[in-house]
Amino acid sequence: MTQTTADSPARRQRAQIKARTLRTDQWWRYPLVTFIIFTAFLVYATWAIFDASYFVPPYNAPFSSPCLATSCPEGARLFGFAPFGDWYTLPPGLLILGLPAGFRFTCYYYRKAYYRGFWLSPPACGVSEPHSKYTGESRFPLILQNVHRYFFYAAIVIGLILAYDAVLAFVDKPLGLGTWILVVNAVFINLYTLSCHSCRHITAGRLNHFSKHPVRYRAWGFVSKLNAKHQELALISMFTVMGADLYVRLVTKGIVNFPFA
Repeated sequence: MTQTTADSPARRQRAQIKARTLRTDQWWRYPLVTFIIFTAFLVYATWAIFDASYFVPPYNAPFSSPCLATSCPEGARLFGFAPFGDWYTLPPGLLILGLPAGFRFTCYYYRKAYYRGFWLSPPACGVSEPHSKYTGESRFPLILQNVHRYFFYAAIVIGLILAYDAVLAFVDKPLGLGTWILVVNAVFINLYTLSCHSCRHITAGRLNHFSKHPVRYRAWGFVSKLNAKHQELALISMFTVMGADLYVRLVTKGIVNFPFA
């Protein structure tokens, strides 16, 4: 009988398993549900960008806020700031939606989700992928995922703008259903942004001695607690921003019309 040692060729070879996976659970549910939800969100976002019904005082649809052209309604502009003149007649969402979209697209959670749901790379743990070659995020175009930390700063600005829109709605119409929908959305958008891994690193990720930086340590502790819920906040905020945007557009179109709308 021939013995196989740790250094023998037989030991160094990988197990030859022809089955795609040996898992017996419904591993395909996660990538399938992810594909359906994300596709629905992308379809809605595409429609919302080109929809002209985005503002009805005091509500501003999140996907079109802020409006940066003078052709936009005055109340839809942020402090009246409109660097794009009357010549810009395209939908306002085209000017700013790339910032929050870039933040979500390069987010660590979303990367895991759509790598599995859309690219099947891999579709689940312990399941082989259909791709014969894997280079990670070291080559174009996936190397661009590293700009996530810069999109974080843009996401902070967008989150503050959505919070400002919610405050304006609350001051003008405190009992409006739309006001509270915008408030809830602003809260979850900002919680999702602060729960980002980049935020946790920026807060205190490079400190060697927490005792010398007590304020940053407390901030890091708060962000770390949010970071543990990053996946949940990513999904919840995706639904709140889509729901808030849709509600404002329905009110603008007159489809939703009651005393406390």
